[in-house]
Amino acid sequence: MADRVTVIGWDGSPLTEAARSALSAATLVAGAAHHLALPEIPPAAERIRLGSVDLAARRIAGHRGTAVVLADGDPGFFGVVRTLRAPEHGLEVEVVPAVSSVAAAFARAGMPWEDARIVVAHQRTLRRAVNVCRAHPKVAVLTSPGAGPAELALLLDGVHRTFVVCEELGTAREQVSVLTSDKAADHSWRDPNVVLVIGGTAGRAPAATPWLMGQDAAAPPVRGWGLPAEEYDPATVGTPARAGEDPALRAAQLARLGPRVGDLVWDIGCASGAFSVEAARFGAAVIAVDIDAAACARTEQSARRHGVPLQTVRGRAPHILETLPEPDVVRIAAGGAALVTACTDRRPERIVAHASTRDEAEAIGAALADGGYTVESVLLQTVGLDPHDWSERERSVVFLLSGRRTDAP
Repeated sequence: MADRVTVIGWDGSPLTEAARSALSAATLVAGAAHHLALPEIPPAAERIRLGSVDLAARRIAGHRGTAVVLADGDPGFFGVVRTLRAPEHGLEVEVVPAVSSVAAAFARAGMPWEDARIVVAHQRTLRRAVNVCRAHPKVAVLTSPGAGPAELALLLDGVHRTFVVCEELGTAREQVSVLTSDKAADHSWRDPNVVLVIGGTAGRAPAATPWLMGQDAAAPPVRGWGLPAEEYDPATVGTPARAGEDPALRAAQLARLGPRVGDLVWDIGCASGAFSVEAARFGAAVIAVDIDAAACARTEQSARRHGVPLQTVRGRAPHILETLPEPDVVRIAAGGAALVTACTDRRPERIVAHASTRDEAEAIGAALADGGYTVESVLLQTVGLDPHDWSERERSVVFLLSGRRTDAP
């Protein structure tokens, strides 16, 4: 095993005294091509081109001597330190950090970034990174070949954002470009690059004194979820809840879908936007679908009041669904078994729907089961009471159907 392993971050600036001292004593140096060309590396040191960090860690673990690993930016921030410290390698490391590429990118843009979400985009995780960009107004994306600015822009189709693309930060070839997301797909971009995705702020003022990293820490307009319909559509004050809009039903649907950061939620039949907004408040990306232009407008207004970005799409389901990106979870407010079948064909992890009659519930349950979903059926009854005399104010009885894809984790 190596006697000592030092991980040195490099941001293009001159190496610190600690970094130079570690390099001068190295008998093995691992890094990218531009790292291995640094003049401070001893001529006699063994050099390893850093491709797979896991393979390099095995080489280092078997080396007798002093090893140095060079990495861009802060190697402890989405970097090589995690792999090197993995239990299977048993390496103890010292870290000499540099400015992270995310910090450098926001510095180039002249923006604060304690409220930014930070994601890593590989080809296998690109869709989830895009969903974060849909759902949050400030995101830094650490890209990779095949999952860069052009691919992000293509998958954000229909969602307007501003891109700040920072190529080869800290080098003589550094370039910073600011453009709208619809233009980014027309360019060829050099690796490595970091993309700041900005936009979609929905009307709520940011916290005056931020205290929480990674999100806007301003207090939301209201606490909780499964809130009364008037919280989302003031026009409903004093009126009975619309069919399928009962807050208890909405809370049960959210509990079964479990929307989270990185997910894309389809809300088919968004009506007042109550479900769409509550799903977005969990950090998920939301596409709200309705054939009624007024319903789309209400949903957008509610999203602005509650400070969450979401996308509305006007059209008739299931035909309009063919144009939408792949969902993780789906809520169906209306449309019956035929629409359920159309959604199961897209293979979301979970689907919820409701029915007012047993026959309709049985048809929806059969459609879910035929589509390869494990079905749960619940008869949900809620009774609103007047707290002054405990008289019944309103009653809702509905079948709640939920399906979990059988091959889902």
